[in-house]
Amino acid sequence: MFRFVFIFSLIALLGCEKVIEKGEPPQTPESVTLSFLEAIYNERDVSKALPYVTPELREVLEHYHIASSVQRHVMGLSMTEVNMSIDEIDIDFFRKFTDEVTIVVKMEGLKGGRPWIDDRTLHLKKKGKKWIIVEVLPEKGRISG
Repeated sequence: MFRFVFIFSLIALLGCEKVIEKGEPPQTPESVTLSFLEAIYNERDVSKALPYVTPELREVLEHYHIASSVQRHVMGLSMTEVNMSIDEIDIDFFRKFTDEVTIVVKMEGLKGGRPWIDDRTLHLKKKGKKWIIVEVLPEKGRISG
């Protein structure tokens, strides 16, 4: 009898085990934002940035086609040799209950061959289990380095 209960309990516990999706690591708003900007600024490959945006923003990116045009017209900032870090995020401890977030990314690199520090603000929404960039917000000012 004990053996039957033990085996039944073990099967029930294994049946309740959380299934981990293979292939893609869990997405966070921060990882989506940095992956998007990495594609545009360092990899200079617009197609790699497309999975992180809404269909509307995707159309805009495809219209500009090349990374330098996306930097200039969508991001409002042309830079090379860019290092990026999350500067600010308006999300609280209970992130799993949040479906919208605004992230400010600090960008350091070269603009016109000169050192430059700037930031960009992106607005993301959660669609199902994925975070997606819905807007690049206009910036208020620039900081030269």
